[in-house]
Amino acid sequence: MDFELTQEQKMYQRAVHDFCAAEVKPFAAEVDASGELRWEAIRKMPQLGLTALQVPEEYGGAALDTVSVVLALEELGWACGSTALSIAAHNGLCCAPLVNWGSAAQKERYLPKLVSGEALGSLALTEPGAGSDLAGGVQTSAVKEGDSWIIDGSKAWITNPRYAPVIVTLVRTDKQAGTRGFSMLLVEPGTAGLTIHAPEKKMGLNGSPTQMLSFDEVRVPLDALLGAEGQGFQQTMQTLDSGRIGIGALCLGLARAAFEEGVNYARQRRAFGKAIADHQAIQWMIADAATEIDAARLMVYRAAWLKDQGRDFSKQAAMAKLMASEVAERVCRNAIQIHGSYGYSREFPVERIYRDQRLMTIGEGTSEIQRLVIARNVLREFA
Repeated sequence: MDFELTQEQKMYQRAVHDFCAAEVKPFAAEVDASGELRWEAIRKMPQLGLTALQVPEEYGGAALDTVSVVLALEELGWACGSTALSIAAHNGLCCAPLVNWGSAAQKERYLPKLVSGEALGSLALTEPGAGSDLAGGVQTSAVKEGDSWIIDGSKAWITNPRYAPVIVTLVRTDKQAGTRGFSMLLVEPGTAGLTIHAPEKKMGLNGSPTQMLSFDEVRVPLDALLGAEGQGFQQTMQTLDSGRIGIGALCLGLARAAFEEGVNYARQRRAFGKAIADHQAIQWMIADAATEIDAARLMVYRAAWLKDQGRDFSKQAAMAKLMASEVAERVCRNAIQIHGSYGYSREFPVERIYRDQRLMTIGEGTSEIQRLVIARNVLREFA
């Protein structure tokens, strides 16, 4: 397996890095403080395909391979966690299901809006009583009535709904059919009965809106069904497998940003007559961070490569997400430690980066769920 990037991938990586360095990273603290994404930057993203990473060209997309997607999301994570999360969710959780299972009419209706840089898509899975246990916990339901679906229930911790022209929504359409009783419906904000609540007050990622949704007899047409009825759970699992690669890449960016801040500070800060980078305790933190980031990056690249080859990548995506998110936790923690008291101050980026990365071992499947996915795959292989 050769992980040498192609010349095209290297050029794309450099272009995205330069864009993020100019348009995203300098404004990350402002985005965090204001709770608002920088739309001036997002409106320029279509030029680099960042709002349409794997959307077909016929709909204005970039149609990129998954390794290139990883490169882009790492750079966005390096620049701003809030922006990276909203863009990753937009691409992986909304555009991807539409590309994979949408009808021609659905794609023509929504994809041009989604790739324009004027909107960000959303996926509604989690509920107040259903996070890791989607199969057992999802209660939001939809029943057919005439030429419509009628949706009732609620969703929680949903990314981007305030910006979305469409929200891909997981519902129960047959309460007696187990995992075959779920479907995905396309719901437009503004539909009668749908309430998008105020953004949650969170520890980090403040610029990426996370909101609760309430469905009170929300009526959508029968052709709002995404793909086949009864396939929603399988669609969700496939979407999350791919999304874990994206979150892994985002974690690489956050870890790299914290690592760079830590190394630069260690080279400048002096204690006991020399730069603290010359002290063994600091050098060990730097060595561990460099090694773990490199290892996590290879795991994320491998999962992306397997997906591009059309091979099974579920176990490798879970491994990559687990490794990268937990590496980010350690690297960001130690970057604060290297800064000492200054690392606890909002005047230094490592404080924000640490808060932003904390979600990564929770969202798109907790570390505990990743371990279950990995273990079940391993046990199946041995069987």
